[in-house]
Amino acid sequence: MANSPDFVTHALDLLSLLGPVQARRMFGGHGLYGRGVMFGLLDDDELFLKTDELSRPRFEEAGCRRWAYVSRGERMETGYFRPPDDAHEDPEAMLPWAQLALEAALRKAAAKAAARPGRKRGAGARAKKKGEARRAGRGKTR
Repeated sequence: MANSPDFVTHALDLLSLLGPVQARRMFGGHGLYGRGVMFGLLDDDELFLKTDELSRPRFEEAGCRRWAYVSRGERMETGYFRPPDDAHEDPEAMLPWAQLALEAALRKAAAKAAARPGRKRGAGARAKKKGEARRAGRGKTR
């Protein structure tokens, strides 16, 4: 999953029209993050973008290759696809593919958050609730 520094820079340039994007090291490769979600990955100097049930057909219709890896001797297919070849040379050509991936990642994050409504509260909300409970207990007599 190793990537050359030049390829990471090239990938970030290709995605520059999407907005702020970061490449973070991950298992020898890189995850691509934008708007707080991982929407792509870099593996062996190749770019792959996240798909879901709404966006995957566009990648499949374009003949895009699915990212797969081997685990314990078994081939594991993922929901990440390599965008079409022409998108790898021009940020404008990459933009619609990157938008599909970012939208898929945002939908997944929203669905995950909705499935766990109690987990939406941050540490500040939990601390405030704890403090309220402590204060409420002070007025009690034994």
